[in-house]
Amino acid sequence: MFNDLAGKRIVITGGVTGIGGAASKAFRDAGARVLAQYLGGGETISGIETVKLDLTESAAPAKLIGEAVARLGGVDVLINNAGGMVERRNLAEFDDDLYDRVMDLNARQLFACCRAVLPLFKQQGHGNIINVTSIAAKTGGSAGSSVYAASKGFVSAFSKTLAKELVGEKIRVNCVSPGTIHTAFHERHSDEAKREAARRSIPMGRLGNAEDCSGAFLFLASEAASGYLTGQVIEVNGGQLMA
Repeated sequence: MFNDLAGKRIVITGGVTGIGGAASKAFRDAGARVLAQYLGGGETISGIETVKLDLTESAAPAKLIGEAVARLGGVDVLINNAGGMVERRNLAEFDDDLYDRVMDLNARQLFACCRAVLPLFKQQGHGNIINVTSIAAKTGGSAGSSVYAASKGFVSAFSKTLAKELVGEKIRVNCVSPGTIHTAFHERHSDEAKREAARRSIPMGRLGNAEDCSGAFLFLASEAASGYLTGQVIEVNGGQLMA
């Protein structure tokens, strides 16, 4: 379906497990060349280049783009998927250190990765950025996730503004916004009762899985399919939010 993705050079942060891992495999299967960043222990995916980096370290985003140039010969699409809640904690128990860790993981490193790829995109005269936000950016998160939800609100607003800023450079910027996707994220931060309550709120009657998000990434990466889209947020949530 997305024949123009063959040979495209795709960089995916958080690209080995969960939503990012499923996206990496989908791009590989579409004939793209993929470099997937990860932080956990020695991860590999057949047919996909991987690099271990802590993107919250100041030099890491530039190193990621350098690795992509060295291994893939450049970057056509940057997908900023890395992120997380860190831990669920109500405001009364939230401290400055946890605030910094959540914002560094979800906002600062994404900002830095976008900034790091810009010189390359401008030099080659085109580029495509896909940022991963969350349903929580519109609805607010559940109790204990206020700063996480706010950081995803940053991602959505930042992406829309960046789309306006870069449109003249032939660089598109869009977002994929997952709803309640049953990955390690919700195994870690949501108990069974919370997941069941979320399931009941979804018209399709089930939680999403990582593969449910892959089509949105392929669509936004394809110039043939979405070349006239920029500044958009694609909601992937089984009807949990209709906006």
